[in-house]
Amino acid sequence: MNKLKERWNITSNWQLTKILIVFAITGFSSLQLAKPFLNLIGIPETFEPHWLYRVLRLLLIFPIYQVLLVFVGFVFGEFKFFWEFEKKMLYRMKLGFIADFFDNKLKK
Repeated sequence: MNKLKERWNITSNWQLTKILIVFAITGFSSLQLAKPFLNLIGIPETFEPHWLYRVLRLLLIFPIYQVLLVFVGFVFGEFKFFWEFEKKMLYRMKLGFIADFFDNKLKK
């Protein structure tokens, strides 16, 4: 736990607990939301070929997770931590322009 606290620059166990809870809620929720969203856009679970349905669902889980991570982090009072976490992730994936866009919008 101390390694995580050092790595994430966290001082309290309570903050670490909240952050881990946010990761758990976000991961589970993104998995649960992807399936009905695919149904909503007309791709049912019985879609053939079945492997394509799985690939589409995995591709959909990623953006849902990113949005939920910041939102649930905000609800738990950890917006700043998760926004910085999100920006690092986007820059590593060469999608930093998305973080820059929203950073400029948040500063206004």
